[in-house]
Amino acid sequence: MNFKSMFFLALFMTAGNFMQAQSSAPENWFNLDKASDNVHGVSTDKAYRSILKDLKSETVIVAVIDSGVDYEHEDLKDVMWINSGEIPGNNIDDDKNGYIDDIHGWNFIGGKDGKNVDADTYEVTRLYGKYKTKYENANVNTLSKKEKKEYDKYLKYKEEVDEKYNGAKAQLDQLDATKTLVMGALDALEKALDGRAITPEVLETIDGTSDQNLGIALNIISRASEGGEKVESVDGLRKGFNEQVEGAVNHYSNQVKYAYNPDFNARAIVGDNYKDSYEKGYGNNDYEGPDAFHGTHVSGIIGAVRNNGVGMDGVADNVRIMSLRAVPDGDERDKDVANAIIYAVDNGASIINMSFGKAYSWDKKAVDLALKYAKKKDVLLVHAAGNSALNTDMENNFPTDYYAKKNGKLKKKPAPNWIEVGALSWKSGEDAPATFSNYGKKHVDIFAPGVAIYSTIPDDNYRNAQGTSMAAPVVAGVCAVLRSYFPSLTAVQVKDIVMSSSVKSSDKVKLPGSGELTPFSQLSVTGGVINVYEAAKKAKMTKGKKKIKAVAKTMNKA
Repeated sequence: MNFKSMFFLALFMTAGNFMQAQSSAPENWFNLDKASDNVHGVSTDKAYRSILKDLKSETVIVAVIDSGVDYEHEDLKDVMWINSGEIPGNNIDDDKNGYIDDIHGWNFIGGKDGKNVDADTYEVTRLYGKYKTKYENANVNTLSKKEKKEYDKYLKYKEEVDEKYNGAKAQLDQLDATKTLVMGALDALEKALDGRAITPEVLETIDGTSDQNLGIALNIISRASEGGEKVESVDGLRKGFNEQVEGAVNHYSNQVKYAYNPDFNARAIVGDNYKDSYEKGYGNNDYEGPDAFHGTHVSGIIGAVRNNGVGMDGVADNVRIMSLRAVPDGDERDKDVANAIIYAVDNGASIINMSFGKAYSWDKKAVDLALKYAKKKDVLLVHAAGNSALNTDMENNFPTDYYAKKNGKLKKKPAPNWIEVGALSWKSGEDAPATFSNYGKKHVDIFAPGVAIYSTIPDDNYRNAQGTSMAAPVVAGVCAVLRSYFPSLTAVQVKDIVMSSSVKSSDKVKLPGSGELTPFSQLSVTGGVINVYEAAKKAKMTKGKKKIKAVAKTMNKA
């Protein structure tokens, strides 16, 4: 999965795509309440003001398996998990857990020399490379039955990699022409504005149907507004667009150089025995890595300090964030995901957030064993459904809560301690689902806010971002609230409460990817949106099944 923030510029290129500019998303909307704020947030603030007001809470550890976390961020440093069993900087494994100086977590994609994996290949590229040497010049007529099956896989992987590689090269070639076209459109808009401010009323007076340049410019404003950006000036648009072009160049360059290059081997940096999925102890303690944008944004949504007057408020008010770096600019590797899950479980995490995914799996068995271990230890896993506007009942999105059979097919019953999350827009009615979100009546459990989500990013900054990657931590945050205020609830009970208390909708909505109208209830198992107020109300009436050890409780900090 590539985490570089960018608009897909082709969406802006035709006047036929023009839409009237939308009002921007309400600030902090994912924490707001439908009844009082007229936006479909998860009622976080309402829950703290009412049901949770006089209750005590226990600190809950949430592991964030991601690209890394800026653990010194002003809104996160006070909620970072600290491994009390380690003495910082002494280069000794004080707690004997196999990891040296793992103060805030661990980095499974770094080397012992301190170097880190940044860009990496996609899984399909690795699978293609795996078979390339063996079958590139093979005589099909001499292959065994087993080898012919592998050869067919090789051809499938090769076709996809070649197609995506050539597509990325074509996009790079097109970027200069795109930039010229868009800058011309913005010049036309500036002339049409004639000194007037960019407001919905002013934009209504500009005809984008008879002038292609104006149509493109208006469409850019519309798309930016849909993403939660405030458009205030043409100069601001130019600056933002130039940043997007730079991001696009990096994105497609990385696809050509690394993601779809079967000869690229980032794993040499790690220095592990990659063939051994059960190897432990590799990596380093750089929990931030070279690009912590994604992991830092996710962490803020879960637990940025509430009510401190700084930045933004996370969903959960009594958590500690454990940073587990396992996701590069490319596809995560099953070995690293499995080891990160095991690390999280062994070091006290109650919830694991996984905002990543891919279409292929190298070693699903290793991940399945880690998931079963998490289930045995009563740990809840929350996973993003993906951003390809696909029905995951029909298309793969790994890792998945459906264990693999010996024949490679998936079992029919999902793991009971896993929640799969689709993304919701801040809009209502037909436009409620995020246009990019994956969905599935069997494979997606619930929807949560995932568009124009304002959260922490590195270097004490904040920004909007969108994706099921943002929806998953909203759910992880809600689950952390439940496990914090109602600690006798098991992971399975928390999932059941979250699912059964979701706010249902009878609306017909635009199906992601096609725009066809379909009942919202058909997009997920619950047909609903997570809501912490409703979940807390139900949790308060539920008898927990977990045995509670005698530990001191901490008062709610909110």
